[in-house]
Amino acid sequence: MATIPRKTCDRFVKELGKYQTAIQSAKDREINEADTISIIKDILADIFGFDKCAEITSEFANYNTYCDLAVKIDGKIQYLIEAKAAGLNLKENHLWQTVHYGAAEGIRWVVLTNGHLWEIYKISFVRPAKANLVCSIDLLELTPCAKKDQEKLFLLCREGVRKGAMDKFVERAQSVNCFVVAAIVTSAPVTNVIRRELKKLTPALKIDTVEIEDILRSEVIRKYVLESDEAKKASSKIKKGLAKANKNQSQKETENPWPAQGELILLLYNEYSAGTTDPYGGD
Repeated sequence: MATIPRKTCDRFVKELGKYQTAIQSAKDREINEADTISIIKDILADIFGFDKCAEITSEFANYNTYCDLAVKIDGKIQYLIEAKAAGLNLKENHLWQTVHYGAAEGIRWVVLTNGHLWEIYKISFVRPAKANLVCSIDLLELTPCAKKDQEKLFLLCREGVRKGAMDKFVERAQSVNCFVVAAIVTSAPVTNVIRRELKKLTPALKIDTVEIEDILRSEVIRKYVLESDEAKKASSKIKKGLAKANKNQSQKETENPWPAQGELILLLYNEYSAGTTDPYGGD
């Protein structure tokens, strides 16, 4: 998890509660888009820590596309913002122009917001350009002092942007999720461990790892987690990882066929405990 500077946490605690009241009022009154953008600029400055004059840029265009706001650090755009009126339900098609603008300019991140809901998307530089939802943050649902909520705010704040918080969040989300865990649980190393533990319960029973995997897939793990597109990607990732790990292990064994001293001692001890070897070399 991200290490958030104390000064940043203090700012979140001080400012978020104040803006939650203002955002709720704006939502209830259904203020227009222009007034919502004004609130968004204040949020970017007071909660997220950007300089309102130097680092928050208003609407600008490129060819036939435009975006409402852009956030810059040291003159370089960090993410684009597509703003909608407070109270308006956000839809992915609201991003069309901003995503194409970002793709044309090589900008990877875009945020869709109506003031209270902030959706973070990562642009894929393909044709046609598309954006994938990374995280959704509802400012009205956050508790200023809660660490998990501060970590969400950190993704968009100045300090977080400088530390690459969004990239790290995506990397973690891709590695630690239900699809990856399901792929690991149904992989050979894990089913072998389950088989070994089951054999301890019923030594005389013949148990096959294929049967264990079938039980996991049909009765333990949700079907969606195993058969969706995300699941297939996770399974492929795990298989590649296991193949690489096995290859590295084989290379180590080739380079050093003898076990390390500690491993050798443990091996001899285990064999001696089982009554098969005298550790002192006797008959």
